[in-house]
Amino acid sequence: MNHVLTELEALIGEWNVDAIFPADRGTHVRGHVSSQWIDNGAFLEMRSTFEPAPCVKPPASVSIIGRDDTTKVYQMMYFDERGVSRIYDMDFDGRTWKIWRAAPNFSQRFEGALSVDGRTIVARWEICQDDVNWQHDFDIIYRRRSG
Repeated sequence: MNHVLTELEALIGEWNVDAIFPADRGTHVRGHVSSQWIDNGAFLEMRSTFEPAPCVKPPASVSIIGRDDTTKVYQMMYFDERGVSRIYDMDFDGRTWKIWRAAPNFSQRFEGALSVDGRTIVARWEICQDDVNWQHDFDIIYRRRSG
């Protein structure tokens, strides 16, 4: 087990996901996220899939999360079925989960809160497409199925 990843244990398991997209008239999309250790805990793998919806369908994706053992910031390598490949920075303190990336004309940030019982994560994504103004992209709620 990679000792610098132990605080991510709270994210391990199977999660039902509800994503709500306010820009698309409040479209609600259901999905599933599976989080598991790979290579005996060397890295965390997160895979997501979503059901089709009338206005939007989030892409199926896979993320691999790791961390340099001399820093507190995780890196998340992301790839989805559209061919989008991104590297995010990430922080998780056992309660608050943050993901972010700064890129010209398309920065993103995520913040979620893990419930006291560890069974729910309520979060939101924001985007910045002009390097100045942040906009709410969508809300996402994770509900633990198992883990």
